[in-house]
Amino acid sequence: MQPNPFLEGLSDAVGFVGGSLLGFWGGQLLGLDLFAPGYGNASVGAIVLVGLGGGLGLQLARKWRNRESKQDEP
Repeated sequence: MQPNPFLEGLSDAVGFVGGSLLGFWGGQLLGLDLFAPGYGNASVGAIVLVGLGGGLGLQLARKWRNRESKQDEP
């Protein structure tokens, strides 16, 4: 069965945005300010957390989608 490009893109987007938001909120809990002026240590740390969260969320969405597609196969 052919994968649906719309569902692939939608699940990737949801995973990436969700992971990025978790990284952002985690940075806020640690006192890191993503939107601080300049590129201080706190700002760079927040950027790293958002990037890692987005990447992990994307990978989790793809693993979930692959697991769902394998269950659909006869």
